[in-house]
Amino acid sequence: MSSARQIITYEQLHSLWLRWQAMSPRPPLDRWLKQHAAGWRRHQGEPMPMAVSDAMIQAVRYMQLACALEAVQRQGANIDWMTWDDTWQPDDSDQLSRNNFWYWIHQRCEGRWRVPQDWNSGSRKQCFIDFQERAMSNPLSPEWMLWHGLRPQWLPLLQQRAERSRWSDMDLQRFVEQQSARPPLWLRINTNESPETILPQLLDAGIQADIRNGTLCAQGGNGLQQSEPYKAGKVEIQDLASQQLSNMVAARKGDKVWDCCAGAGGKTLAIASRMEQKGVVVATDLHQFKLDELKRRAKRASYLNIRTFTWDAEAPLRLPAEVARQQGFDWVLIDAPCTASGTWRRNADARWRFDASDSAEMEALQQKILNNACAAVRKGGHMVYATCSWQLSENEEAVATFLANHPEFTLESQQMVGAPQQDADCMFVAKMTRMA
Repeated sequence: MSSARQIITYEQLHSLWLRWQAMSPRPPLDRWLKQHAAGWRRHQGEPMPMAVSDAMIQAVRYMQLACALEAVQRQGANIDWMTWDDTWQPDDSDQLSRNNFWYWIHQRCEGRWRVPQDWNSGSRKQCFIDFQERAMSNPLSPEWMLWHGLRPQWLPLLQQRAERSRWSDMDLQRFVEQQSARPPLWLRINTNESPETILPQLLDAGIQADIRNGTLCAQGGNGLQQSEPYKAGKVEIQDLASQQLSNMVAARKGDKVWDCCAGAGGKTLAIASRMEQKGVVVATDLHQFKLDELKRRAKRASYLNIRTFTWDAEAPLRLPAEVARQQGFDWVLIDAPCTASGTWRRNADARWRFDASDSAEMEALQQKILNNACAAVRKGGHMVYATCSWQLSENEEAVATFLANHPEFTLESQQMVGAPQQDADCMFVAKMTRMA
């Protein structure tokens, strides 16, 4: 596609934006865009331009910033942003005109879009420049948070995380800045081949990839799932933080492992890959369609020691016969449902569903899963609890509550992995052992 054809208009973007907003319930944007891209190809006879999907993601990421810039344009810069943020809602972006909304988004992400005539000069352009200068000259300010697509009210919670994890001010700044950067696509190798062996195969398939600290990394996934290394089961898409979590389940050949909340099975596959087809990995989830995807991935990777079935966490698991004989699993992994605040850079719309004051239901679910899963750990066995959230209430505080109610378990370690030290998601991992 020529560069001229890649330039899109506000009208095209807004039409797509309204279609997504009209969905009820509104699906996750990344999933909806994949479905829309398939329809685009059928009706247009060509792939949907990457600039279109990028624009939609950036619009979600910076919708509050667009509202803030419009407020400055109309009212001046003397705004109490914490008070303003208290009353702001994502739907407030609907009150901006099409051109105003997309102009602010356009300026923030420097998109390849056709700007209405004379909009790159005058008061709006100067308003944007002035706001940017104020934000960048004052890190960890409300304007700086808005600039990076985060609500100012989240800063105290992030500062609590920084204090608990002993992040420096620079670490915290790096974490916030990562939320407005495109995430890399980390790959895990399923076979005994080295990254140095797999990398040329990816490059030959037209995949932009490199090796970072011994791990394969791709910039975007365009064409990856059609490449020979992926189709042959040599590589899986798995974020670096998730790979590190999987490595903390140090299962050996012959072990019995239970992945309670397996989803589509990225961590299940990683654990199984180290067991050399010896032992068993039981993967459960509330949703059968996720387990069906896991089965397809396991077949592609030729893993024969994975069993799947649904589990709703309403009662302790009925142990398979071979597990019952040894009175429980050697390892139980709980990658618990959570607010997913550690994945915001990949799931831009998830941040607007985050409400720290309304997380009691999620925290209660986490305790229920812990309480009903722990009975399946054999004496001397291990339980790993994890979330893709940075909130203390879902992590350290959740572990403390569980241990207070289950003195038969001891805490071996707990830590955050991934961001900000690495260009990845942010995950919490705690390892506990059931006393013999």
